[in-house]
Amino acid sequence: MSGEPGPAAGRGQDDRGRYGEGGYNAGIAVFSYIAGGILVWSLIGWGLDNLLGTRWIVLAGALLGAGGGFYLSHMHNLTRSQLSDSGSAPQGRPEPPENSPK
Repeated sequence: MSGEPGPAAGRGQDDRGRYGEGGYNAGIAVFSYIAGGILVWSLIGWGLDNLLGTRWIVLAGALLGAGGGFYLSHMHNLTRSQLSDSGSAPQGRPEPPENSPK
């Protein structure tokens, strides 16, 4: 390792992931994760319903897919709220100024 910046340095990527500030691209990503999860797991449930002669596994698959899609979106930092201008300061009671008596 020579201490040189990596390939992502200078390209505008930061610790929020590849979607940066979010917005439209993050919304489309969240939608596609959830819709894709519902589609894939519903098809798996439909196949199991046909094999086993049941009718409820497709619904369980759809719910599992929606939950899994939301989980993936959350893990990719797409559903978290943006930090305020003050950074990651807690939203509780403000601290007193440094020169005030305690």
